[in-house]
Amino acid sequence: MSPMIIQKIRQVCNEKISKKGENVGLSFYAFFANKNDDPETLMQVATWWIQTHQLDHFEKAVKIKNMIEDEYGK
Repeated sequence: MSPMIIQKIRQVCNEKISKKGENVGLSFYAFFANKNDDPETLMQVATWWIQTHQLDHFEKAVKIKNMIEDEYGK
């Protein structure tokens, strides 16, 4: 995944956690606008989420943040 989307994932996870607590869940759609203006990046994240890690539709933001940091660094 591109550094830009990795940073966006971190940002969204941090925002969700700070607003709603460590039990907040999200889907990979949380990292994108409501319109499909970047299908290539959407598919990269979907592939990482669904095929690579076989995650459920909704996962804890803390889990996703930790996975991104483990895989791509802090």
